[in-house]
Amino acid sequence: MTNSIALITGANKGIGFETARALGSAGITVLLGSRSPERGEKAAAELTVDGIDARFVHLDVTDEDSIQQAAGGLDQLDILVNNAGISPAEASVLPSAIPLSALRHTYETNVFGVVAVTNAMLPLLRRSPAGRIVNVSSELGSLIMLTDPESPFFPFNLLAYNSSKTALNGITIAYAKELADTPIKVNAANPGYCATDLNAHSGFRSAAQGAAEIVRLAMLTPDGPTGTFTGGSNDQLGAPLPW
Repeated sequence: MTNSIALITGANKGIGFETARALGSAGITVLLGSRSPERGEKAAAELTVDGIDARFVHLDVTDEDSIQQAAGGLDQLDILVNNAGISPAEASVLPSAIPLSALRHTYETNVFGVVAVTNAMLPLLRRSPAGRIVNVSSELGSLIMLTDPESPFFPFNLLAYNSSKTALNGITIAYAKELADTPIKVNAANPGYCATDLNAHSGFRSAAQGAAEIVRLAMLTPDGPTGTFTGGSNDQLGAPLPW
């Protein structure tokens, strides 16, 4: 992966930041995508102090102009990590009570933003000898887990967040099929229940633990898989998850 460049969306904190730290520590130049210039610059500076080649890129995955400007400012990209994700408080209600605005808000980032960023960055990834796309998904996107009464995820009936991650898994499969005859590998990673701002830091795993599966998929060798959904809450790197 020498001389490789990785772009991570939502990288100024949490799992995205720890993904940038781990990839940077492996010698990869990391581009920290962030909506906030202040937070993005601060995060990049923190990694730079640790000897990592980290650079801030202004990127709002819900803003087409921002996405196009970010892509236009790059001449190389080898790894894309679609990490930016939200779970708005107003969407954490019963399905019958969810405001459509909250559902749209969730999908703008978790679904449409992924497609917009991926399509903008794909011409660069196609030029890479070993392009990698990692979509940060969740166990809550697994229809099998959500419908199994014995699953620990069965009680979490979050219409917006859960269905957005299910959609993301479908997006992962679609791109993997389109790019099957290229060196680009497209996979979905489950970081597990990590303590981040997304869940008011209630998770039992650290952001660094959650980043491990993302990093594994970002650094797959040429014989690695594509079109998979992997990871676990017990540091079982590469463990397959049911769709």
